[in-house]
Amino acid sequence: MLKTNVKKERSLVLIKPDGVQRSLVGEIIKRFEQRGLKIIGMKMIVPTEEQCTLHYNKDDAWFERKGKGVIEDLQREGLSAEKPAIEYGKDIIRTIVKYMTGGPVVALVAEGHAAPQVVTQLVGGTEPLSADIGTIRGDFTIDSYFMSAIDNRAVRNLIHCSENFSEAEREIALWFSPDELMDYTTVHERVLYDTSLDGNWSC
Repeated sequence: MLKTNVKKERSLVLIKPDGVQRSLVGEIIKRFEQRGLKIIGMKMIVPTEEQCTLHYNKDDAWFERKGKGVIEDLQREGLSAEKPAIEYGKDIIRTIVKYMTGGPVVALVAEGHAAPQVVTQLVGGTEPLSADIGTIRGDFTIDSYFMSAIDNRAVRNLIHCSENFSEAEREIALWFSPDELMDYTTVHERVLYDTSLDGNWSC
């Protein structure tokens, strides 16, 4: 059975403090809009520690997997690990929470067909150094997991975006109340989705 709401799928996007401080907010939003996504909610806030901890809700398997990646990066550089993999994994979230609560963040909800997938394509890989050129991270920053681990800080990758539909729904509820999300139609989506282009729009 086909979905009936594929035009209204949503993704949460957080423009992190480094994106705000580098005045990239407009450029980032422009890329989403140019691709055909619609912004249905947006605000600037300084997140709380509780909000960020709930947002980055990871389990021990995630911590272990990410921590092993950190250890592999250290070993490639001829350095030795000083603690178990799971602690390196937990450090990732600790440093992210510290950074995310240190300054303004722009939170927005992008809506459109396959929104989480489209946003992820535009944003690029989590590590800026290995992100594809043409993506937001690949074009605007060169930070790496290795450098952030050495400095014991969050990787400066400009943006958080939802990985999939279920994660997007959970995350959006943490950052927006239902009355903060707008329901409207743009000319852009009418042109994108109308089947006849005869002037009788029916999105």
